[in-house]
Amino acid sequence: MEKILIKADKRSELGKGGARSLRRMGLLPAVVYSEGNSTPIKVNRKEMTKLISSGVGEHALITIELNENGEKTAEHSVLVKDYQNDPVTEKLLHVDFMEVSLEKVVTVTVPLVITTKPVGVKMGGILQHRMREVEVECLPTQIPSKIEVDAGFVEIGHSLHVRDLPQYEGVKIVDDPGEVVLTVTAPVEEAPVEAAEEEAAEPQLVKAKGKEGEEETKKEEKKTKEEK
Repeated sequence: MEKILIKADKRSELGKGGARSLRRMGLLPAVVYSEGNSTPIKVNRKEMTKLISSGVGEHALITIELNENGEKTAEHSVLVKDYQNDPVTEKLLHVDFMEVSLEKVVTVTVPLVITTKPVGVKMGGILQHRMREVEVECLPTQIPSKIEVDAGFVEIGHSLHVRDLPQYEGVKIVDDPGEVVLTVTAPVEEAPVEAAEEEAAEPQLVKAKGKEGEEETKKEEKKTKEEK
């Protein structure tokens, strides 16, 4: 398991004004929560944004190397608890970390990655995703970055369930084994457009012919009267 290291400093800049000041300097306000305690910190904004946007940071174990007032550094094993983005620019504004013990089981979500396209899709079926991540229990050091899904055997009209997912040593999937991860449905057949247009046009043609017939009849009646 690759170690993700983030360097941080304790921060004294608090409140909205302090947070804005940090962001202007390229830093990101954050908080580390641990057994009822909270420690305000600041981290490199660009580095943290890259980690979160990659999708890895949301699920992986992170080691924060905390510089405490320039006197000493201490390593803290954490998970991302929550983060906030700007609703307009979508820039990362704040991150909450939860400190964890490396010897205690944690519950986290892990993304599902399809490695093989279902045979049903190759036959024209439509792939429908029902789950894109699962919840697992394991030690922090055993959190998988992803669970790879071989869906090659799924035919049209069939599904892949949680029970079909691969098992990792020391990792227990918490979700219901019967839940559907993905399914392949048959393509929807649509009525031919040309046939529908012909059916719609037919009454108009009959109506048109009826008008022509009425005009012919009137002409014949007028001709007969003139001859008399």
